[in-house]
Amino acid sequence: MGTRFAAPASAGAPLGDGASVPVLVIGTGYGGAVAALRLAQAGVPVEMVEMGMSWDTPGSDGRIFPKVTSPDHRAYWLRTRTKAPVSNFFGFPIDKDVPRFTGVLDAEEFAGITVYQGRGVGGGSLVNGGMAVTPKRERFGSILPSVDAAEMYDTYYPRANAALGVGSIDPVWFETAPCYQYARVGRKHAQRSGFAWTFVPDIYDWDYMKAEQAGTVTRSALDGQVMYGNDAGKKSLVRTYLSQALATGRVNITPLHRVTTVSPAPGGGYVVRMEQINTAGDVVATKNVTAGKVFFAAGSVGTSKLLVKLKATGSLPLLNSEVGKGWGDNGNVMCGRANHMWDATGTLQSTIPCSGIDNWAAGGAFAEVAPLPTGIETYASLYLSITNTSKRAEFSWNAAANRVDLSWQTAWKQDSITMAKTIFDKINSKEGTIYRTDLFGVYKQWQDGLTYHPLGGAVLNKATDNYGRLQGYPGLYVIDGALIPGNTTVNPFVTITALAERNIERIVAADL
Repeated sequence: MGTRFAAPASAGAPLGDGASVPVLVIGTGYGGAVAALRLAQAGVPVEMVEMGMSWDTPGSDGRIFPKVTSPDHRAYWLRTRTKAPVSNFFGFPIDKDVPRFTGVLDAEEFAGITVYQGRGVGGGSLVNGGMAVTPKRERFGSILPSVDAAEMYDTYYPRANAALGVGSIDPVWFETAPCYQYARVGRKHAQRSGFAWTFVPDIYDWDYMKAEQAGTVTRSALDGQVMYGNDAGKKSLVRTYLSQALATGRVNITPLHRVTTVSPAPGGGYVVRMEQINTAGDVVATKNVTAGKVFFAAGSVGTSKLLVKLKATGSLPLLNSEVGKGWGDNGNVMCGRANHMWDATGTLQSTIPCSGIDNWAAGGAFAEVAPLPTGIETYASLYLSITNTSKRAEFSWNAAANRVDLSWQTAWKQDSITMAKTIFDKINSKEGTIYRTDLFGVYKQWQDGLTYHPLGGAVLNKATDNYGRLQGYPGLYVIDGALIPGNTTVNPFVTITALAERNIERIVAADL
């Protein structure tokens, strides 16, 4: 039975100014968590720094995280107004003012796109829907062409799935569970239009989900918790890789620290400069730490931005010209359909999706049947599509503004919309239904301004060697989603985890 969510507090004292450590891992998401655990198991002490908080203390409402329908200061990373992906309801805007706080979800805005990312110990595992999908093997060559598919599917995908605690919904229970009525409606419509509908594995504790439905435990997925964190049933990294890493006694996590510079140290290794922040985002201290080896695991955007800045500003000038390139959005677009009154989707909806529509071979789209957990009957079906788009953007240093820019263009999403329409135009035609136009703005059928799945920016075997070693700097590694060039054909975190498992095994064997 699932236990209440509890993030690991830092295993020891926060990292001190002037400290010298064998290994520093920047970030506590999937890649960083894998690196920390496997290094610690090999006997190496590891310090991890995390920009976000350690989410281990309930608020005044008794919950660690807020609900999707009632975001508060805990919901967003240093914003004063929420920025929900579904921004409108029945045409009315639903975003609201919130106090500025180091909340769990970052809606980072670039020209042309908003990138949603997790902030806190556990990274993106805190805020995703948990869909743990291994890509079909025949598609792997298009995802990571320089990686041996056989070793990934024989060794590293199974290792990642086991360590992440991946499981699947009970298909018998699914047929009658009120909280998945919306998914059954999605199945009916997909299959009536001739599409392949499939269950999708997940990292939720499915026994806990059944108990939530039965009313015998505190509800989390059945009480609107997902995008701003989940208190109980979800097996985030906090409950898997990170708890194992901390249990070795060789890993320490320092939250609310933001790395600003990495540069070669005179006596070998690297000087890492970082800012300690408070929950209002104010810098309260600056620290210099020397590390023998540094793993960049700040996520696709965080790692790419940092490397681009360090190359351009002269801290790491030997980084090659591939740094910052090959960034993509995993082809993410969202849409909603307005169903007929006889196709009610349910007032109680689990926030954890469990199924998808696969039209990749014919139309270049895979769509997860997503919840719209408002607590009222909406007669709406919501979908997040992953599409086979080839559009790739580049991060670059904007010296005048002292920031990193991204060259993404919103117009590029038209390819993704066209691919997703191969599914939903056909379903609408068959069912006599229409697209909802009230969810993403006024008269807007598609949410084309976001991604949940940032990938690339420090691509494997281009910006790095074939195991994530940064060119020109022995002891510097990239081990997160920045390595993957823009698309995984499915939700990406299992692939990020499996690739990290592959790379760290080689690094431990060859470099330590």
